[in-house]
Amino acid sequence: MKEILETIIANLVDDKEAVEVNEINGTQSVVFEVKVAEGDMGKIIGKQGRIAKSIRTVMKAVAAKEHKKATVEFIG
Repeated sequence: MKEILETIIANLVDDKEAVEVNEINGTQSVVFEVKVAEGDMGKIIGKQGRIAKSIRTVMKAVAAKEHKKATVEFIG
């Protein structure tokens, strides 16, 4: 799951080196903390949070296949 999220984020930002994804596993849930360069934060959030919402939706679908719940947090 982490690789999928990293691929999505890397294709949206300009500074691919600054992308950091931390995965925190629970018993039935997974939390992903995404850190990007400050200049790229707007690109992954999008207008009115549409891109961020889409990323969260994709990750929830991937996690559902593994019978888990996924949460994506964007850290500035």
